[in-house]
Amino acid sequence: MGSRTEKLLIRFIMENKENVYRLAFSYVKNEENALDVVQDSIHKALSSLETLKSEGSMKGWFYRIVVNTSLDFLRKQKKIQLMDDKTLELCSPLIEDAYHDIDLEKALEELPHNFRTVVILRYFEDLKIEEIAEVMNENISTVKTRLYQALRKLRIKMNNELLEEEK
Repeated sequence: MGSRTEKLLIRFIMENKENVYRLAFSYVKNEENALDVVQDSIHKALSSLETLKSEGSMKGWFYRIVVNTSLDFLRKQKKIQLMDDKTLELCSPLIEDAYHDIDLEKALEELPHNFRTVVILRYFEDLKIEEIAEVMNENISTVKTRLYQALRKLRIKMNNELLEEEK
């Protein structure tokens, strides 16, 4: 596919940089880390351009790279964080959570990665079910099921928090 595809990829990234950044940020929750994920994703995409089946599937292909790079980043962070949490607990007083009220972001955080990814891609990135299936490398019915289950879990979580607030 050569340099024409490379130019198309670069144009796609430039035109969608806010969406790509937001997708990475939705996982890593930190501006600097999100920028690192985006940069790593661009590097991975450029070095594996031959795996792109067609130019029409570029969006799904690149979003999959961003999601996988974000998950890889989180796995690495988790290994580092395990040791840090104990040290932090010993060194600093517990700080009250700033988001005491009902918070969609917090509820999303508590969903398993596969569910969260489906919700983020569908409602925050406005991807169609077919595109999400491509990004996640899953069949369409699996994506629909996960979306339904994720929304149900979010609704239950939000309702429980509402009930807690009323007490």
